[in-house]
Amino acid sequence: MVVTWSKPAWRQFGKALDYIVENGFISYADELEENIISRIETLMDNYAVYPLDKYKKNNDGTYRAFEVDDYRISYRVKGSLIRVVRLRHTSRKPSKY
Repeated sequence: MVVTWSKPAWRQFGKALDYIVENGFISYADELEENIISRIETLMDNYAVYPLDKYKKNNDGTYRAFEVDDYRISYRVKGSLIRVVRLRHTSRKPSKY
């Protein structure tokens, strides 16, 4: 299995970390980054460990999601590719995509 990030998801990740750093929580930003990356890396061994993404409209079973602290990470599995498609704070309204 190979893990990739969509451009929007990568930007969302960077913006989230930047926001945390700008508010003076540098060590938390580092810890959060490490935790998210670590969780994503474990997907290569077992991508089905997390439930289907309940906020994905018309989910065909390829979209799954998990949370780290207050961030929800959505990913899609197709063949041997795992693609991180979205990262958002859980306090934001979960508009279906």
